[in-house]
Amino acid sequence: MSTKRAAIFDVDGTLVDTNHLHVVTWWEAFRQGGHRVPMREIHRAVGLGGGDLIEHLLGKDRDPEDDEQFVAAHHALYATYFERLPTLDAAGDLLRALAGRGWTIVLATSASGPELAALRRAIDADDVILGAASADDVADGKPAPDPVQQARRLADVPSERAVFVGDTVWDMKAAVRDGVVPVAVLSGGIPRADLETAGARAVYRDPADLLERLDSSVLADRE
Repeated sequence: MSTKRAAIFDVDGTLVDTNHLHVVTWWEAFRQGGHRVPMREIHRAVGLGGGDLIEHLLGKDRDPEDDEQFVAAHHALYATYFERLPTLDAAGDLLRALAGRGWTIVLATSASGPELAALRRAIDADDVILGAASADDVADGKPAPDPVQQARRLADVPSERAVFVGDTVWDMKAAVRDGVVPVAVLSGGIPRADLETAGARAVYRDPADLLERLDSSVLADRE
């Protein structure tokens, strides 16, 4: 039996403190397109891919021809932060600690292209990150299991040998659907109860809290 195991991580809100930047830049993208969308609703939609987020917030009866405009506006606004994206405390240290314990580290994110590159620069742990399952690699984003499955394929492990750490309800649902262990952090601003209802097996404050309690966590050394 293989002893390989994978620790799969979401990025926005889990390793990098960017959820509220996404809220503001999506809010402005919608405002420019003539839509008033409450920021609290955008916040709860963060973590969905662009098209899914737009449909979730504007509904199926919107004019889908406007979607590309919203995505482009959001990307242009968010890109202004690329060189100063704030990493959450101990994010890189957590990934290195897990890699040092034999875990294969893979990212699973709706980000792609220059945005994903900027996030990886912010995390500054590419020396231990095997790869990333991005929006470009899957047909359906979270809460579908596709990003988690793709991350496992990169790591070459079955679902029972993987843990997925994320910060949103969409992350937890994707983990549950794929059969990996769902672990949540509160650093994305989603309430603990919502994360637990969506399937979180354990909830930590942020990466630093998970690192501090690693030996008692579901990521503790075990076969």
